[in-house]
Amino acid sequence: MSFDWSILEWIHSNMQCEALDFIMPKITALGNAGIIWIISAIALLCTKRYRKQGVILAAGLLTGLLVGNVVLKNLIARPRPCWIDTSVELLINVPADYSFPSGHTLSSFIGATILTKTNRKFGYAAIPVACLIAFSRLYLYVHFPTDVFGGAVIGVAIGLCAWYLGYNGKRLLRLQKK
Repeated sequence: MSFDWSILEWIHSNMQCEALDFIMPKITALGNAGIIWIISAIALLCTKRYRKQGVILAAGLLTGLLVGNVVLKNLIARPRPCWIDTSVELLINVPADYSFPSGHTLSSFIGATILTKTNRKFGYAAIPVACLIAFSRLYLYVHFPTDVFGGAVIGVAIGLCAWYLGYNGKRLLRLQKK
């Protein structure tokens, strides 16, 4: 736990500035309810060429919602740093749900993983966005570093599983029938 606090204190002491105070709430807003990734899935679903990627992305995001926000957050019930140390003035509203894993990071890494695996060019845009959203959660003092790391690891795992099943699901079903 002291590792988490030392990183948050370092970010707060060494990186805080007016420019980041202005931009980080906007970056984190991209990840509110996974909105940027939901919009990406809808955009992909609206095209014939990328419809399958849109289905895989939507399925991955839904899985992440259930695993991260419904199960893990409530099972682990970790308080947020801003709940424990109320002396830090937040630039966003205080989140009401638990801290682990970071849902913003989880959905971002699911989105970035699936978009990268389905089309590397999409990944060139998605990976930096996912990393910025994840960092914004630390900068804004609403997650511990291990919440963000856990969200990234779980997000990549769910993204890889969704991508694999999306492209190999029919083959796996055929193997079961034999």
